[in-house]
Amino acid sequence: MTAVAATVQAFFTERLARQRRASTHTIAAYRDTLRLLLGFASQRAGTLPCRLDFADLDATVISAFLDHLEHDRGNSIRTRNARLAAIHSLFAFAALRHPEHAADIERVLAIPPKRAGQTIVTYLTDTEADALLTGPDRATRTGRRDHAWILLAIQTGLRSSELTGLTCADVHLGAGAYVACHGKGRKDRITPLKPGTVTTLRAWLAERAGTPRGPLFVTTRGGPLSHDALQQRLAIYTAAAARACPALSGKNITPHVLRHTAAMRLLHAGVDITIIALWLGHENVTTTQIYLQADMALKQRALDRTTPPATPPGRYQPPDQLLAFLEAL
Repeated sequence: MTAVAATVQAFFTERLARQRRASTHTIAAYRDTLRLLLGFASQRAGTLPCRLDFADLDATVISAFLDHLEHDRGNSIRTRNARLAAIHSLFAFAALRHPEHAADIERVLAIPPKRAGQTIVTYLTDTEADALLTGPDRATRTGRRDHAWILLAIQTGLRSSELTGLTCADVHLGAGAYVACHGKGRKDRITPLKPGTVTTLRAWLAERAGTPRGPLFVTTRGGPLSHDALQQRLAIYTAAAARACPALSGKNITPHVLRHTAAMRLLHAGVDITIIALWLGHENVTTTQIYLQADMALKQRALDRTTPPATPPGRYQPPDQLLAFLEAL
């Protein structure tokens, strides 16, 4: 066994599992990164992954791998940077165990993340959200299940991993109804529920008839829904809802878009950004500020405050249809 193979095994068993107590999601993400990297380096070096050495994983190879992710696999810059972070974590661990390879390791650790442009978040308006909720056929068990989790996602802003990880015992529908979840970074949080969501979940729980520790949203075989299943169901309902609400046809609706929708609803209701950060389980409020950039209504109100006192607030509206046509030319 080479130094690389021994280091990779120790990285997962000692550093991630024992020292950092990393979550299953983190371990899976790091595992996938290293599987891709070792496969790429193995093909490049013409040897088996278990026989790779640090010379086969130098900065040149790592940089070529990152380019491969972007150009050949079509990964985004954010995904590229996430893969690089996992590689940096492995090589920082290797630096303590193999000082004889310090030069190669240091060059890899010096590879910087790529700067990514910040895009405006996509979210659903109230009309679009209502149209999406009419997509599931509530005459069927699958439709009632999907309507329940979509409604819950739009109201609470839970991540897809949090939705799929919910158990029946996590839903509390008595006085002060709320849902509890074990979120990202091992942070537990509770989110209050609206009366309409409570009614829907109460009906689903009665139909679900599962044990307290059983998954809240299950497949036809009784297992928990996966992220891919959520995405697949959303795509079906988005296509169906787009017939009645054409605005949906131009949007890529994902479970995370439902999370953005919950945040934007809170922002439009005047909820402070720090409360929204707590609601969503953000560790840093700067993460939540992306919603301020997407809120045109908030920007318009700020613009209205800068207008001269004698000028009516709002945007210019032509007084006549013909003038409006000419203004649009």
